[in-house]
Order: sequence, then structure tokens, then C-alpha cells
Amino acid sequence: MTFTAKLIKDKLLEVFDPELNISIVDLGLVYHIKVFPKKQVQLTMTLTTIGCPLFSLIEDEIRAKLKEIGVKQLKIKLVFDPPWTMDKISPKGKAMLGI
Repeated sequence: MTFTAKLIKDKLLEVFDPELNISIVDLGLVYHIKVFPKKQVQLTMTLTTIGCPLFSLIEDEIRAKLKEIGVKQLKIKLVFDPPWTMDKISPKGKAMLGI
């Protein structure tokens, strides 16, 4: 299996926001994926709001899903610049939300 940012992103489509039931990718929460040797990954992402109380649930799900494809080490870099806006939602996500 070739370990790429696309592989990681595709797996992250299986991680859903617990409140909206839409993938974190379709919500536009994933900003950047960097793959390093030895199956190490750095994920730069944001949340819909600062201090989201559900981040630990999302983080646990991210770690579990990426472990399924062999990620050995994961660093999640949580950022709020640029801030998340509804413009970041994918067309699929907007359709799911009825926007």
C-alpha cells in the first residue's frame, strides 16, 4: 500500500462530526495532511468553534481510523487561523445539510 496524503484523506472521510453526522473532510475541517517516512502523519485541522467539547471524540475516531491503515505516529495540529466558515464545506457536505 502506497502511503499518501490522498490515502489519509480518503480514510478521514469515515470520521464524522458527532453533531452534524458529516465527515470532517466534507465539513472542511481538514486543512493539510503531511506524510513522513515510517508511516508518520501530521494532520492540520480546525474545528467549527474554538473550544469544541467534542474534539476528544473526533480525535479518538481519527486515531482509530488511521491506525486501521497502518499509521504508526500521528500528530494532530489544531489551528484556528484561518478560521472555519461554512464556505469550507464541500458541495457534498452542503447537500447533506440542505444548503
